[in-house]
Amino acid sequence: MKVIITAGGTGGHIYPALAIVNKIKELEPNSEFIYIGTHNRMEKDIVPKHNLEYVGLEIYGLSKKNIFRNVKNVFLISKAINKCKKIMKDFKPDIVIGVGGYVTYPVIFAAHSLGIKTFIHEQNSIPGKSNRALEKYVDLIGVSFKDSEKYFKDRSKVHFTGNPCSENALDIRKISKTKFGVDAYRKLVLVVSGSLGSSVVNEKMKDFLLDSGDKDYDIIYITGKSHYESFNSNSFPSNVHIYPFIENLSGLLKDADVVVSRAGASSLSEIIALSIPSIIIPSPYVANNHQYYNALSLKNSEACIMLEEKDLNSKVLSESIDKCLDQKYREKLKSNMKSFSIKNSSTRIYELIKDIIK
Repeated sequence: MKVIITAGGTGGHIYPALAIVNKIKELEPNSEFIYIGTHNRMEKDIVPKHNLEYVGLEIYGLSKKNIFRNVKNVFLISKAINKCKKIMKDFKPDIVIGVGGYVTYPVIFAAHSLGIKTFIHEQNSIPGKSNRALEKYVDLIGVSFKDSEKYFKDRSKVHFTGNPCSENALDIRKISKTKFGVDAYRKLVLVVSGSLGSSVVNEKMKDFLLDSGDKDYDIIYITGKSHYESFNSNSFPSNVHIYPFIENLSGLLKDADVVVSRAGASSLSEIIALSIPSIIIPSPYVANNHQYYNALSLKNSEACIMLEEKDLNSKVLSESIDKCLDQKYREKLKSNMKSFSIKNSSTRIYELIKDIIK
């Protein structure tokens, strides 16, 4: 199979795209790929490390303040579409796959205009602007949340596939908490607020961590690389372990008893796939407040505890963790997560793609 895949801007788009690539490679080892992303965002550094041919487009998201950039972007989009058409005419892909971010628009549009089969995937409960705009140009749409289906006009195109990162999390090797200083016989609460961390969450968490010396569980707290030095200067109890970043976090998730996390779609998909009782703190700083609605889908089904950032404090967090460690409540959360869990998401997407191009 010859595949062009496009996704950009955040890990929440990039890692699901890579999970789809890995599944296609697994099932069709002779497949060929081109990954199209932006020229200046994180995918340009991440994707080439996976031995994929990478093409960067100069394109920007729409700005509410910078009108000049928006005008310039109209010309850049047209230029990007033409560049994509040339790539596609040379490469002759069987399918073009979009996995989120504004960079997907010119790529999918170019494919449609050339009569090439297309598929897009939406990770968040509320679809992004690019995916909504692309609906009319694509053959099929995959969604991570059932709630997302209602936002698309043509429901016949939409398939509940789950998030590809979920299958990836199940396949990944477990990492023991003992490697991070946690006793094998103590419970582990893993706290993470995204790869970049959050200064607001770090500040709100400080009192909780300082007061946690008498807890009967250990805490691994991930600050984000830019916050580590200042945060780790505090004198935390011995059961609190501070790290700036952990590679292969999915592997460590498998040895955690409770996770406290933001509500990025990929993070939630891994939590659901691994059935980990969770306390979700959606970031209020993202487009369309989509993390809130991601978490709300789970909360409304009693599949997680959701705490809004404005309500976060030491007392409420401590009470929520105790609740998640209660065996009866844990089983309830795990049971309610089942309705969200698709353990073969990447495989489902692969099968849909094969149906499109046959």
